[in-house]
Amino acid sequence: MSQGKPELSSEIMKKCPINNTMKIVEKKFTVLILRNMLYSGQTRFNEFLETVEGINHKTLAIRLKDMVKSGLIQRKIHGGNPAKVDYALTDKGRGLLPVLEQMAAFSMRFCSTDVIIDGKPRKYSDVYGKPSPYD
Repeated sequence: MSQGKPELSSEIMKKCPINNTMKIVEKKFTVLILRNMLYSGQTRFNEFLETVEGINHKTLAIRLKDMVKSGLIQRKIHGGNPAKVDYALTDKGRGLLPVLEQMAAFSMRFCSTDVIIDGKPRKYSDVYGKPSPYD
């Protein structure tokens, strides 16, 4: 094994776990919908439509359907006229929180001029007010 670098063991690995995760979240807007659910508690179609940058009605409908199919979220229909639909994170979807935290921490540290108003690098805890395991 090389120093400090993880090694993929062909004895136990069927395929690359990083690539597998990317296949789950790589479709445009999936990560932003997860972000809104995890950080803002959004659950409704119109909330996503108003706050996910650049998404349109058709794409959002397709993406939510894909996310339900992949097990990241579940769709809940509440009775009434008209019926109301909510989306909730599953354990699998909540399991991506550390991944999103790491993505945010990476950008705040290494791409601060792109994401921070004053361009100065920040720790995750400086911005979100809670520690990240990656700070």
